[in-house]
Amino acid sequence: MSVLDDGHGEPSDWAVERFGRHAGRLVEAIPEQLARAHARAHAAHLTAGLKKRGPYGATLSEAVREHLADFARELGQAVRDVRGFEYAVINEHALFPYKYADRPRPLHRARLASNASPTRRRLLLSHGPEPQEGLFPLEEDFTTEEYEELHETFEALGASTKLVSLFFTAAPESGIHVVHWGDARLEPDRTFTWLHSEQLRVAPVRLE
Repeated sequence: MSVLDDGHGEPSDWAVERFGRHAGRLVEAIPEQLARAHARAHAAHLTAGLKKRGPYGATLSEAVREHLADFARELGQAVRDVRGFEYAVINEHALFPYKYADRPRPLHRARLASNASPTRRRLLLSHGPEPQEGLFPLEEDFTTEEYEELHETFEALGASTKLVSLFFTAAPESGIHVVHWGDARLEPDRTFTWLHSEQLRVAPVRLE
């Protein structure tokens, strides 16, 4: 795994291959967008006045997608709606943000939550790296309805669109801890195999 410590160097060859001339701006902007999303989620957490972190997590998830989508629009790139959720698609690569822990944790320990939405799972299966022959993994035992929903997700994001996973850890009290992006394949046990990963910088947070 490579590390982009200050976020101000040249983007990697991997990033340029996926995002073309926008790679450098993404390396700069993604940490800032995550910091802005955390500020919004932190404000929602305080307003709710609850000990549980539900308001924070739900707001953070949606705010990250919104900020990334808005940035894609600034670049003149696409934003795709998948079952009511917007995803930034830059140079035919969709950013898939996912908070994999609420405390600092190594990337290799990331795991898709058992209650993760079916849409997230479908995106990973239909647009993640190294699919099996055919559109979708043949070893999956899908019902007709599940297969149709998977195909619907495939069409919504775009048949040629590939997924770039953007994984991070965060908590209301401590903010964003660590940020990674790369090519992640979802495994049957809900773990991930990373074909490539890079660590991005963490931007300072200005709380609302």
